Amino acid sequence: MTTPVSVLRLPKGPDPNSRGFDPKSPRFIALCRTSIATSPASEADAEQLPREQHARSVLRESFLRCLLSMANKKIQFHMYERVNVEATFRASDIDVLNFQVSDLHTPIGVQKEALIRCQDVILFTFDA
Repeated sequence: MTTPVSVLRLPKGPDPNSRGFDPKSPRFIALCRTSIATSPASEADAEQLPREQHARSVLRESFLRCLLSMANKKIQFHMYERVNVEATFRASDIDVLNFQVSDLHTPIGVQKEALIRCQDVILFTFDA
């Protein structure tokens, strides 16, 4: 017997392409609150802001170093729907929205050159 699966439908965003939510809406504030305040900072925020900025810069630097070390190496990408693919990493765009790879081995065949959307990747592994 097939088990029914409920589908969650999100409300449409404010722009015509439905790509986001109004940042002033109560739902956005409750679910997507940023840790850096946009209003005038209190004393607690003034102390927390430099620590958070430092943590973000350390994480960004380590991620960029990881991308540099991936160049021309075989990478295993674990994607949604339990899809695992392997490819040689070539580059990433400046916004890290896409990975350019070559010799992409997928369950249905090999693609000589391809772009992998970063939103589709859960994790990636490679041998250092």
